[in-house]
Amino acid sequence: MKENVKNILSQLTLEEKASLCSGQDFWTTKPIDRLGVPSIMVSDGPHGLRKQAVDVDHLGMNESVPATCFPAGVTLASSWDRDLIGKVGVALGEEAQTENVAVLLGPGANIKRSPLCGRNFEYFSEDPYLSSQIAKHYIMGVQSQGVGTSIKHFAANNQEYKRMSVDTLVDERTLREIYLASFETAIKEAKPWTVMCAYNKLNGTYCPDNYRLLTEILRDDWGYEGLVVSDWGAEDDRVEGIKAGMDLEMPGNGGRNDKRIIDAVNNGKLTMEALDKVVERVLSLAFKGTEEAKEMTFNKEEHDTLAKNVASECMVLLKNDHQILPLHNKQKVAVIGELAKTPRFQGGGSSHINPIYLHNAYEEIEKISSICYAQGYDLQADEPCETLVAEAIQCARDNEVVVVFVGLPDRYESEGYDRKHMQMPKNQVQLIEALSEVNENIVVVLANGSPIEMPWLNHVRAVLEGYLGGQAGGAAVAELLYGMANPSGKLAETFPIKLKDNPSALNFPGKEDKVSYQEGLFVGYRYYDAKEMKPLFPFGFGLSYTTFEYTDIQVDKDEIADTDQVNVTVTVKNTGDRTGREVVQLYVRDKVSSVIRPDKELKEFAKVELAPGESKKVVFTLSKRAFAYYHVGIKDWHVETGEFDILVGASSANLPLSTSIKVNSTVNIKKVYTRNSVLGDIAQHPVGAQVVQQIFGKMRDMFAGSNLFDGDAIEEMGSTSTLRAMMMFGGMDENDLENLLEQLNA
Repeated sequence: MKENVKNILSQLTLEEKASLCSGQDFWTTKPIDRLGVPSIMVSDGPHGLRKQAVDVDHLGMNESVPATCFPAGVTLASSWDRDLIGKVGVALGEEAQTENVAVLLGPGANIKRSPLCGRNFEYFSEDPYLSSQIAKHYIMGVQSQGVGTSIKHFAANNQEYKRMSVDTLVDERTLREIYLASFETAIKEAKPWTVMCAYNKLNGTYCPDNYRLLTEILRDDWGYEGLVVSDWGAEDDRVEGIKAGMDLEMPGNGGRNDKRIIDAVNNGKLTMEALDKVVERVLSLAFKGTEEAKEMTFNKEEHDTLAKNVASECMVLLKNDHQILPLHNKQKVAVIGELAKTPRFQGGGSSHINPIYLHNAYEEIEKISSICYAQGYDLQADEPCETLVAEAIQCARDNEVVVVFVGLPDRYESEGYDRKHMQMPKNQVQLIEALSEVNENIVVVLANGSPIEMPWLNHVRAVLEGYLGGQAGGAAVAELLYGMANPSGKLAETFPIKLKDNPSALNFPGKEDKVSYQEGLFVGYRYYDAKEMKPLFPFGFGLSYTTFEYTDIQVDKDEIADTDQVNVTVTVKNTGDRTGREVVQLYVRDKVSSVIRPDKELKEFAKVELAPGESKKVVFTLSKRAFAYYHVGIKDWHVETGEFDILVGASSANLPLSTSIKVNSTVNIKKVYTRNSVLGDIAQHPVGAQVVQQIFGKMRDMFAGSNLFDGDAIEEMGSTSTLRAMMMFGGMDENDLENLLEQLNA
């Protein structure tokens, strides 16, 4: 294919090259018939196919073909199951092939900086390692079927407010360790066919025109060879975009930018070499999409069953006092809440799927047990309705257990705008409180795409976080409530008690078209750990109907170089009476660091299934990145020599096993000393240490007999003082200072 692409490239006219730099319409690329260049179709995902059923319209708003609606990204990530995500990817690839779609526009790998981001339902996690691992296996699954993916939105697109104009201001280390790391492993190891760049500016430059982002980092540092496509309508300056490495502008622009490209080449503002690089990647994608196309069908019932099984693996049991769950079919159960019959199963916006089937929880529970139902509230309103509440209260009084379906309506969160708060509608909150006054056995089932405040939590016995469970989410909920499936989901994000607890609260969504990520590295659990602040539910948390015991942590080496690997082994046992699946989580802590680092960070995880009484050894392999931070000075990941704790357990707040290992750095970072270096730093150098001790000695002599400073205070004060300021105490002149600096920097 490569030789064919080169041959065609050499035959294209300037006008044809320019035309290939943008789409033909909303969903397809442009063909060049005379040279056999095909047009391919791309389509929205990420949790299902959203291909338009009729002729493509210029806004992409026509009805989409029926497709399997899998759980949304927020739900999928809560599975913490790489293999399961891969199966979802395979199914999505099959459906895309069936509809002649060459590239599925997903997954969304942006970090959940704030619970208010209106598109959080589409993204995976607040943690970059978990996010990138889930994205990687999604991509591998889809692309195993000969369908490309488009990991998005690259980069630092973490809000919907002014998403097309906001300038995201984030320092290099935070960018590398949090916001880019969410994409990095997925791009390097899964090799998505395309990367979709974001709308926003990043540190002053729009992402589609950002040479630093698209060429220096994505291509030069990470070795990416695929195509970069703009988010729809994101391109600001098409000529600058080509220079930056932005290949395909979507959707089509009616030829406006074709002319700009032609003029830029003719007047010398754009080189033919830069244009050819972009066109070559567009041609490669078009031919790859065509060559990988195949005749395919899929079994709708099998995909529906998969969607149900996936949903049941993802939903998170947050509370289960007195083991009120699972229910049994002999109990008298009241099902209350409009969401039980009118499910909210997916997010709003470009990822909205037309489901093949749709299961609601009410009908699925009715298949298992006889129930009483009351609507309880109006999903289209926020204020309580006295009649609906009264009916619900009567239903609750007459039954042993009350299952209340509540959550966030579609209008509360969607692509295009952010949430204003973390609260559920007032009528739903008051309904729960009213029901808890007449029945103590309240079970709450949530349907939401991001965290909510739960002022009613102490008044209920159980909470099942159903998130947005896809077309079969209702069936999954029924099976989980009645114990036909055992909950095994874990939160991929922290639930704060209230919005102001979130680290981004003071700087979201920004002012004057700028948003500054002043919390730096401390996103999600990293912040709550640093503040020793207890959230409502911690990152990685989730209950089961069985119990697990962690024992016997071992490392195969006590000391390694940063170029080596270490194997960590732990034993996990099911100590309960039913089969269950546990997510084993490994975190790493740098015990002593010269730079600011989070208290601990997720570096590995595994999901294991255990029968009652069964034990399994889980083995994790850690390498350099598990211990490293991004060193801005050397522009690379760096490990400081020292001791590291390895922590293993069931959540970020429950890590019963720990051991330590020493890691030795193989990279010596030469420190540069100047006249403004502080004495504390200079004392780390053998020559400098002698000079510093002389200075401290003279300071002690000077203040001897004085009440101003004792010896410790002198050293504390002196250690933070600059060399030039302390010259007098060292008896140095400018020549002495220059000679000393030459020795220190030799």
